[in-house]
This record gives sequence, C-alpha cells and structure tokens, in this order.
Amino acid sequence: MSLLSVIVPTLNAAHYLQATLQAAHAPDLVAEHLVVDCGSEDNTRSLADRMGAKVLIAEKGRGQQLVAGADAANREWLLFLHADTVLQPGWVEEVQAFIIASESRQCAATFSFALDDSTLAARRLEALVAWRSRQLSLPYGDQGLLISRSFYDAIDGYKPIPLFEDVDIVRRIGRDRLSILETKVVTSAAKFRKSGYLRRSTHNLICLALYYFGIPPTSIARFYGRKA
Repeated sequence: MSLLSVIVPTLNAAHYLQATLQAAHAPDLVAEHLVVDCGSEDNTRSLADRMGAKVLIAEKGRGQQLVAGADAANREWLLFLHADTVLQPGWVEEVQAFIIASESRQCAATFSFALDDSTLAARRLEALVAWRSRQLSLPYGDQGLLISRSFYDAIDGYKPIPLFEDVDIVRRIGRDRLSILETKVVTSAAKFRKSGYLRRSTHNLICLALYYFGIPPTSIARFYGRKA
C-alpha cells in the first residue's frame, strides 16, 4: 500500500517541475503528488495537472503553501520537496527503510544536499551544508523533509510564516529526532549563479542571524527580497 504524500509548493516553477515530479514517481510508495501553487503566471499548473498531480491553490508564501499541502494530504507519511529539488536514485529504498523502522514515527528525515553545478564554489557550498546539517542539525527546505503525519501533527507542523518555515520546523523536531539520509537531492544553483555564491550565502547567513536574534520573519522577508 502506498504510504506517502509528496507535497511541492510552486511559483512559476514550470522550468523545474517536470524533473522534480518525474523523480518522485514511485507507485509502490507514493500515493499522491500535491502541487500547491500561489499564483504562477507560467504553465506550472497545467504541467502539474498533465503529470497527474493534484493542484491546490494557496496564499503566497512557502509557509502558507506547505500548510495547505499538509492539510490536504491523505497518507500516513508526508514528503515535502521544493519545486527545483530532484530526488536521486536510491531514495525509494532509503525512504522505505526509514519508514519501516519503528522509532521513525516520532522522527523525521532530510536528504543530503547537492547542486546542479560543476564549479568548485558549488562543491564548497555542498560541504558547508553537509557540516551545518550534521553538526548543527540545521538542514534547509531544499533538502526535503520526510515526516509521519502523527509526528507532524504532534509538533504542530509548518507555520504560515513568510520566511524560515524550514528552520522553524526542524528546531521543533529537535536534533535527536532528525536524520540526514545518504541519498542526495539535487537543487538548482540558478539563484547562486545569478547573485554569486559568496554574496548570496552571506545574505542568507545574515537573514538567519536576524531570525535567531528574534527579528520577526515578516521583517526579515523584506530584507531578503520577498514580499511578506
């Protein structure tokens, strides 16, 4: 019996979405793909529909979209993926093994991080993310999140905040209840190529520091460049 609902928030993601949904196609494990859109002006919604995903409409903001997707999901396990994040071979077997483990119902897991860029800068960022994930237990949303419905509900799930919804939930999951799977997910490096690896990484770090200092996500989102 398929146990998994895959939830993908989108905004003008047609360029990436087909690869993401194709990689997440696993009929023996995945029962449904929920694409939660917040106002795409490209063909994201029609593409998702053609690929057999259920398309939902939510308010703008990834936190809002993730909440809406989780509310609509009808399986025991939830897998949240960004629209430009592609699961790599081996993910099905590793996810199945995680689900079978009895203690996993009160735990969660993310994948290892990789970028679709062959540059040295990309390898350096991947190494930094691996260190941050394992030493600080601080993976980001572009590493996906696998969690049981019961545990998701117990920790009150994602919050409808404009930024750092991924950091917020992993902090509530806690270090001892979060696993980093060996399987990689490959995420688009387009944002880093456009802004520059150093510039964007520094910008992200400043935003994260502001969050930890207690600055409201709505205010940080303006600095980050999003409308709250």
